[in-house]
Amino acid sequence: MTQAAPPGDPSLLSIAELGAAFRAGRLSPVDVTQRCLERIARLDGDLHAFITVTGDLALDQARAAADELSRGRDRGPLHGVPIALKDLIDTAGIRTTGGSALFEDRVPAEDAEVVQRLRGAGAVMLGKLNLHEVAYGASGFVGHFPATRNPRNLAHICGGSSSGSAAAVAAGLCYAALGTDTSGSIRVPASLCGIVGFMPTYGLVPLRGVIPLSSSYDHVGPMTRTVRDAALVLQVIAGHDPQDITSVTLAVPDYAAVLAAELPKLRIGVARRHFFADLGGDVAASSARALGVLASLGAKLRDVALSVDDDRTVFRAESYAFHHRWVQQSPERYQAETLRRIRTGEAVTAAEYIEKWQHLQHMRRGVAAMFAGVDLIVTPTVPVPAPSFAELEAQPDAIRPRELVLMRNTRPFDIWGTPALTVPCGTSSAGLPIGFQIAGPIGADAQVLQLGAAFEQRLAEVVAG
Repeated sequence: MTQAAPPGDPSLLSIAELGAAFRAGRLSPVDVTQRCLERIARLDGDLHAFITVTGDLALDQARAAADELSRGRDRGPLHGVPIALKDLIDTAGIRTTGGSALFEDRVPAEDAEVVQRLRGAGAVMLGKLNLHEVAYGASGFVGHFPATRNPRNLAHICGGSSSGSAAAVAAGLCYAALGTDTSGSIRVPASLCGIVGFMPTYGLVPLRGVIPLSSSYDHVGPMTRTVRDAALVLQVIAGHDPQDITSVTLAVPDYAAVLAAELPKLRIGVARRHFFADLGGDVAASSARALGVLASLGAKLRDVALSVDDDRTVFRAESYAFHHRWVQQSPERYQAETLRRIRTGEAVTAAEYIEKWQHLQHMRRGVAAMFAGVDLIVTPTVPVPAPSFAELEAQPDAIRPRELVLMRNTRPFDIWGTPALTVPCGTSSAGLPIGFQIAGPIGADAQVLQLGAAFEQRLAEVVAG
């Protein structure tokens, strides 16, 4: 376990706490950034969370933030806050590798839209974070760079594909990270590492400048240590981008204000069928306690049945469509397992893709019916705690089946395009984190976060006794 910080070290403060300390003069963005860089140097040799550390840039940005804050120019809650980015989010002049030898020397000329927004908010960029190669996997086990290890137990995986993002936040190497989620790639590693991970409504956060896996399912979202912090990051990155064909026009409320408002009496759907089946490693007990916490918040719980579509035609076709030129020209630059997965989309015909894509749009238009009679829906995030590296190494042919288990409960919400949040809800007998998932209708991001924040606070009270 590597995440413990010494007394007085601010590494595990929340963004909200850090911002208050900046504005009260108790901490400086420069000192905090330097501490993060020192912590990365000390811990990341074992964790492998970072692919590229941008120390000089971070310190320059921290100095600029400190100067602005001292002169009364306040860019908002992220001003001076050290964060990091999954390494498939483009950064101008800084390599963006996708975790693959294929892109090892790729240096974008422009920032992704979300990076531009973070820069405008005064965030400090510590570097680029490790991932399952080109985001095509839920284990974090396959990639060109050494696999990221779980800060709670280095013998275990972080999950994927945003493995480095989860580990860096959990270990106190940064205060927030951006991840991407196509089948659970934010929520799975967040759950397995014991942090908060939020997948916004599809299209709420722009994808322009992000290496795609499957553009019909890809989401960008925050990974943080508290729900409030996730809301603060979302406030900066959310909103329509007219240059992004996947971007949608949705209202962007003041998320922090919604979190501070009184929690309404909610009707919570409990998706027992499929989502609560075959839970292992104390996940069932932690999930039962989580339901009790919701009931203590005044929520009315009722069972709901969700119809899960397992068809992956659109996903496979879009992944192959993006990668086909490199698959043909330089297949040796992919990991063998990644190449195999990408090639599963090669045989999808245009007719099959169009038919399944239209079916996807019809499903998304019908999502409101899923929430008839309930406001939000809850499930365990991942059915099992983090597997060990030894388990995966002993049975390499079982890696993909194990990944399908890890993302069993997360992938449906990518298909539906709905917001979904994972919040820590306990640990296994072996001390491995367990997460609980809260999902809402399309556009109900603020409501999902509000319940998540209330759940987080009440669970802490229950644990404290």
